[in-house]
Order: sequence, then structure tokens, then C-alpha cells
Amino acid sequence: MPINPNHEFLNEMIQHLQVHLEEAYYTECTPQWRELDYMPSYNKFYLICEGDGWLKIDGQEYRPVPGQLVHMPAHVLQSYSAVSDRPYSKYWCHFTATMGEMDLFQWLEVPHILDVSPAHMDSLINLFRELGELYQDRAYLARIREKAILLEIIAIFLSQSDTHLRFVPGRLGEIERLKQIEAFIDTHLSEALTLEQLAKHVHLHPNYLVRYFNKHFAVSPLKYLNRKRMQKAKSLLGTTSLAIKEIAELVGFPDTNHFAKAFRKEASCSPTEYRLRAGRS
Repeated sequence: MPINPNHEFLNEMIQHLQVHLEEAYYTECTPQWRELDYMPSYNKFYLICEGDGWLKIDGQEYRPVPGQLVHMPAHVLQSYSAVSDRPYSKYWCHFTATMGEMDLFQWLEVPHILDVSPAHMDSLINLFRELGELYQDRAYLARIREKAILLEIIAIFLSQSDTHLRFVPGRLGEIERLKQIEAFIDTHLSEALTLEQLAKHVHLHPNYLVRYFNKHFAVSPLKYLNRKRMQKAKSLLGTTSLAIKEIAELVGFPDTNHFAKAFRKEASCSPTEYRLRAGRS
């Protein structure tokens, strides 16, 4: 199933993407570089600079060459080995990238080997070099900066993989269920929607629905519903001349004061202030 870059539920999930760098280095591998049939709990990137080598990922064999970026996903059986007296020189990192309880690449089907253009190769070398320096820096600010660099590398990888991106086939059933949930919520924002009504619509027990939302969105169903209401309110405030009272009713708040308090908690300003800002921009 091809990825629509505006896919609503994927946008929602990406908002909760958490990345963590396990380690990052530049390595000139030895002829003894080798490990067979293991399944890591983290993802790996190899940016190949020089040399020869062999990889096996989920039963498929590869011989990456200099100028390629390799992604070896978490929770997948894999192997690697040197194959000559010219083993790889490479920048590499181990990392996790999770949305709720699941890894990003358990949702997205991406190429394992990516040809990198010369322009992006220079950028990636600089990013990997900085990532390695930050990994060895024990200052707390380095932890923040390394997340930013890691996210930039992931973004480049996904953007360069764009024409090949697919949802993992085994996730299509979950995607359809998530689309049903989104559509139901979007068409009932003005109503006093309950957890039981939402669970009934998607044929899930309310308790399981709570776990389901925490797994995929890292929030409860009611917090997700409130976020969608605030998103709709922001859109209406910025694009229409509807009165605040009308907007409040359209997003499920018959009491304007209650709406104003909820909106301020979400946006750190009143609905009127938000509308003024949106008008100036």
C-alpha cells in the first residue's frame, strides 16, 4: 500500500516518534568482521565509504558498495561478514525509533539499500561524523543534539526512499481500523462522544480500545479526541469568520467558557488571541 504523505493517522503517530541513539562510530572493519543469524532490538544504519562486505537481512543477501546507505531493521533476522582483505570502512549507528509501543519500521516498508547522491553523501558524512562526536560527549545537551541529528538522518533516509515507501502488508488491517476510528471521530466532533460509543463503532471492548490507543498514539482515546477537537477549532479560527460560540459547538463544547479553558490549555492562548495571530500570519 503506497504511502500518502498526508495520511492523517501516520501524521498523528509521527507526532509521538521517540528516537534514542544506542551508539555511533566510524569504523574500519577487520577481516574478522562477522556475525550470523541474530535479531537485534534496535535499528542500524551503515553509511558505506570504502571496501567490500556481505549482509543478509530477513533472508535476502546484499553486497552494499561505497556510496550506499544500509538500513538493517530491528526485530529482523540478519547477518554480516567481511568477504575480502578490503573490509568496509563505514559510519554507523544503532538506534530505536518508536511510536507508542511499536518501531517506526514495523509500520513502514523501506528499502534496505539506498543509493546516495553525491550531494546527500557529503551531508550524511557530516551528520554521521557529528553524531559520533555527540555520542562520546557525556554532556546532557549532547543527548538533545544527538536526537536532532538522528532525526535528520532518518528524515533524509525516508525522503530518499520516498518512491519505494509502503506500509508493511501485515499492518493493513490495523491501518483500516485506525482510518475507521479517525473517520468516526471526525464526523462526531460536535457530539458528546463517549469511550463506549467509540469502542462499539470499531467492535472493541472499551478497555482494549484504551490499550490500543496507548499502543499506537501514546495517549488515551479521550485525550486523542480532545486533540482532534482543538485541531478543528484552530482550523476554523484561522480560516472562517464564525463566532467563537459557533466554533465551540462545532467541536463539542456547548459551554463557551469550558471551550475557552480547554483551548487555552492546548494552545497557551485564548481562541480570540489565536484568531488574531492567524490573521496576522
